[in-house]
Amino acid sequence: MDQPAARHTAPATAPESGVAARRPRGRPRKTVDERDDGNRRAELVRAAAKLFRRKGFDATSTRDIAAAVGMRNGSPFYHFKSKGVLLHAVMQEGMRAAIERQHEALHQSEQQTTNPRGLLAVLIRNHFDVLLGPGNDFIPVMLYESRSITARQRATLAALQGEYEAPWEPVLQALHRSGQLQADVKLARLLMFGALNWSVQWFDRRKGASLDELTDAALALFTRDLP
Repeated sequence: MDQPAARHTAPATAPESGVAARRPRGRPRKTVDERDDGNRRAELVRAAAKLFRRKGFDATSTRDIAAAVGMRNGSPFYHFKSKGVLLHAVMQEGMRAAIERQHEALHQSEQQTTNPRGLLAVLIRNHFDVLLGPGNDFIPVMLYESRSITARQRATLAALQGEYEAPWEPVLQALHRSGQLQADVKLARLLMFGALNWSVQWFDRRKGASLDELTDAALALFTRDLP
């Protein structure tokens, strides 16, 4: 009995050229709406940081935040479930930006000096920039509004804070070994951050010393020159 002729059916997806279509590699490009969504989130975080620092978390309404970025009253909830979630995002953004800035400052300085006192000066000067520089409202909000976030959110921030403070430890240890830092390293670190962070309460760029002068004063207060 004769066999039926074989049928050859080309794949439906094959192009006329006979070359299989290539699948695009990597992540698909973001749509205009997705890019806009990211931009709006960033705007909300920046505006909220400024308002939370100026007015306080409790006194700032979502209406205030929406107005600051030209949104309708309920629009911030499209990006953040609650004002508390937005507060946590402000703090996270602040810590991540601070970590990145500190990394860059140390990388640049280590190409010029490995002197522990010089590195401490870099760390202190950068910390003043993080706290007191123009537009840097994120860290002061974290310092004084932590009571308004949950324990889980606080744990997340503690991990970021530990990452930020980690580069200070070897510098302070080296200063302690050389005799330039006489206090216990752990206590010295806690006291340093306490003193530096408090500057957001009293520093006035228009009336006070420059950040360089603050750095020199802090370095003289915390360490001593070798004889």
